[in-house]
Amino acid sequence: MQKIGGIASTLAILLAVVAGVVNIPGLNVALAILVLAIVAGIWADQDNAVRMFLGVLVLPAIGAALASVPAVGGYLNAIFGNVAIAAAGVSASLVARRLYESVMGTVTDLTSGNG
Repeated sequence: MQKIGGIASTLAILLAVVAGVVNIPGLNVALAILVLAIVAGIWADQDNAVRMFLGVLVLPAIGAALASVPAVGGYLNAIFGNVAIAAAGVSASLVARRLYESVMGTVTDLTSGNG
């Protein structure tokens, strides 16, 4: 199952880069990247959650800063924006998993009489 997360993560990043350079008609790229990233986040390591949260904040700023580069700025901005969407999807999965584990731990403690 860990391979599914790795494949989804790789596909999300590849799609983010390709869609930043080439228009893909008939595909909602942001939605596709988000779904792939959410799937990747299911198997992501909780230890790297802070790095992912930071990426959600920093990647759009990097894209905006590179947008003024002649000839390639627009592409770089689009790529970094797409990768930020992927980071947001992984982050959403990490937060959901953390909340689930917290709630389940509390429920388990309450039902076992340890609370």
